[in-house]
Amino acid sequence: MNARVPQLYVEAFGEGPPLVLLHGFAMHGGLFEPLLPALTPHFRVHVVDLPGHGRSPPVDGADIERFAAAIDNATAAIARPLTVLGWSLGGQAALQWAREWPGRIARLVLVATTPSFVVRDDWTCAMTAATLARFGDELRIAYRLTLLRFLTLQVRGSDDGRRTLAVLRERLFERGEPTSATLAATLAVLATTDLRDALTRVRTPALVIGGDKDTLVPLAATESLAAALPRATHATINGAAHAPFLSHPRPFIDALRSFTHG
Repeated sequence: MNARVPQLYVEAFGEGPPLVLLHGFAMHGGLFEPLLPALTPHFRVHVVDLPGHGRSPPVDGADIERFAAAIDNATAAIARPLTVLGWSLGGQAALQWAREWPGRIARLVLVATTPSFVVRDDWTCAMTAATLARFGDELRIAYRLTLLRFLTLQVRGSDDGRRTLAVLRERLFERGEPTSATLAATLAVLATTDLRDALTRVRTPALVIGGDKDTLVPLAATESLAAALPRATHATINGAAHAPFLSHPRPFIDALRSFTHG
């Protein structure tokens, strides 16, 4: 990989063993702020803005390998091994990171994560390529409105969807607006990433968390991910959609603490 590796924006909070947080598509690390009061008494939390998101510059050419390399570079000064929590796209980046550099990561927490966001041979618990392409077309025409609709999809069916949606909308653009080029490039990452063949090589202990109301990453996808990883357990958060750490913080934190302190 010869492309330039950018220096990503990272914020650090709290005291304790290191915990790295990786957000999802079109978001930024500030979305994790509601979790910090529960995490910072126990961890030194490092919140990363993914390439081209929030306050981080883009990568030269976008794929999941470059995302993982940029995250590894941005966290190089943090004592290893790490606990890494990745949400959605951030979970895919965490999986790739653990695959490429297994000694860097002690534990993985994969939230609403799937090895493939699109339908493929023998993988039906995902959206069709046409659906993802249509989303990309809508982004090009009216990206701000499309992103706001995307937030609605993330909480659809959740027990506390209205409050969670309000939090997501309030924070979406607080670190600026992602460029159309970043959105298109990151959408291509979602369309092309297929980590299924790599999962048996990720031997890092993992907790996979899924919501039973998630329409973007169905529960079948997170359960299949946990079953394919050699050292994974699955936790279902009933009533949660795609952002369980916001809609159901108490059971989410309970599952996280049980895994990291068990």
